[in-house]
Amino acid sequence: MSVELQERPDSKTETEEALTDGFHLLIDALKKNDLNTIYGVPGIPITDFGRLAQANGMRVLSFRHEQHAGNAAAIAGYLTKKPGLCLTVSAPGFLNGLTALSNATTNCFPMILLSGSSEREIVDLQQGDYEEMDQLAIAKPLCKAAFRVLHAEDIGIAVARAIRAAVSGRPGGVYLDLPAKLFGQTMTAAAGEASLLKVVDPAPAQLPSNDSVMRALDLLKSAKKPLIILGKGAAYAQCDELVKTFVEKSGVPFLPMSMAKGLLPDNHAQSASAARSLVLKESDVVVMLGARLNWLLSHGKGKSWGEPGSKKFIQIDIDPREMDSNVEIAAPVVGDIESCLSVMCDQMGTTWTTPASEWLNAVYAKRDGNVAKMSQRVGADTSPMDYHSALGALREIIAARPDAILVNEGANTLDFARSIINMSKPRKRIDVGTWGIMGIGMGAAVAAAVETGLPVLAVEGDSAFGFSGMEIETICRYNLPVCVVVFNNNGIYRGTDVNPTGHSDVAPTVFVKDSRYELMMQAFGGVGVYATSRDQLSKAVNEAMDSGKPTLINAIIDENAGTESGRIGNLNPQSVVKK
Repeated sequence: MSVELQERPDSKTETEEALTDGFHLLIDALKKNDLNTIYGVPGIPITDFGRLAQANGMRVLSFRHEQHAGNAAAIAGYLTKKPGLCLTVSAPGFLNGLTALSNATTNCFPMILLSGSSEREIVDLQQGDYEEMDQLAIAKPLCKAAFRVLHAEDIGIAVARAIRAAVSGRPGGVYLDLPAKLFGQTMTAAAGEASLLKVVDPAPAQLPSNDSVMRALDLLKSAKKPLIILGKGAAYAQCDELVKTFVEKSGVPFLPMSMAKGLLPDNHAQSASAARSLVLKESDVVVMLGARLNWLLSHGKGKSWGEPGSKKFIQIDIDPREMDSNVEIAAPVVGDIESCLSVMCDQMGTTWTTPASEWLNAVYAKRDGNVAKMSQRVGADTSPMDYHSALGALREIIAARPDAILVNEGANTLDFARSIINMSKPRKRIDVGTWGIMGIGMGAAVAAAVETGLPVLAVEGDSAFGFSGMEIETICRYNLPVCVVVFNNNGIYRGTDVNPTGHSDVAPTVFVKDSRYELMMQAFGGVGVYATSRDQLSKAVNEAMDSGKPTLINAIIDENAGTESGRIGNLNPQSVVKK
């Protein structure tokens, strides 16, 4: 199909009514609900849809791979609280986008995957259509909801259902299946307009019960060693002042998960980030605020949590099914975070008693001691750079540019950056999230730049960068203010492994030595810099952030500096059998 053949069919004679079609109904339905940006990859059967969406005022950003477009849509949803849109072709393109959709659902990011598909009558008889696949059946178990639209008059209701499913309750990914014939269906423009919906209150507040609030506050009040854990759900809620009020009124030390960093500044007086091991082990009452007791917190049990049964949990979550998922939750508070905190802060009153000074003094003494030790390492100017010296330079840059958005992925690059780079504002740190997957970097960087207009610093391990590196062409094509720093240590974890057989093949974790990643960015018209010292790295990043030009800095890191699997080596089994 060509655009010329698919302009809105609105010409009419004296006896004819103006017409519209599936292309324009879908565009109008999205725009009616203030969804105006699409991330995707063009191709059959959605090429003209992308063209027409752009012609009708939507922003359409084409990627080089659907997975990265999907990751961008997911982060757009996280930053805006509106479903991010990803548009893909059928079958393989759909499957590429489905990876991102499933990841969005796991992370509770609202996203809609729109995919063209083959015709039902051919797919159901398995007659071998072009890219034939029952996409709806495949998508259903991997996302929050999935719908197929067969008739143009149902487009409006389908979009409305997808929006509501994506953002209500616990947010997640929604799949919308769009067979090719749907786009060419016509109906009168008047009937088409009447079929479209503006979704009213798509994510209604869910108030907690008074009993649950009082139970939680009574438990917190009785605690001798309380702790608050902030999760990215609290950041997504965008009720930052309420979070701040609750934490400060309680007087309880807080520990932010990685994407919750900045809800309160990492240098806040009550921050316990640098005393993580102590507070997890010694606390007796733990408030889970938009956080889950999953693998990132050792499922709430094990050696890191101290003696079994030594602590009680308060969990604030919009989904009651999350309660008791790993350990008993003594005080579940079910509702949206803003509503829950509003009621809790009111009930705390003005005479709330802060925790015992012995606990606070122990936590903050441990924190301050660890911070002092870390400061010595991040201030060092090593040659070659190690993770501490390189991230120490970036830490200073982020501190001076608190509005910049930090995107971070890798093994060692991610794990060290979480503890070294402080954040002072909410939703300024984007990383690998709940699944801990690599490859989100460039998609997240594009979405962060597009949705906020702010400069983005993407700090990548060389392995992680490889998953989405071709998207630097996308960054250059749209001239986005993204500075990519690749920590190049010649391999996965380290670049020092050897093939024990003596064969010419390198070890599985080793890359080409001294790869010139910066030349890739230069090839697409961006700025490329090769940096071997802390000063060179700092200078190049500052220049990039000042200029707003797409930039890639190839930061050479000591190939011996990394550790196996970063800080989660315990999840990477190693053979003890010698042969």
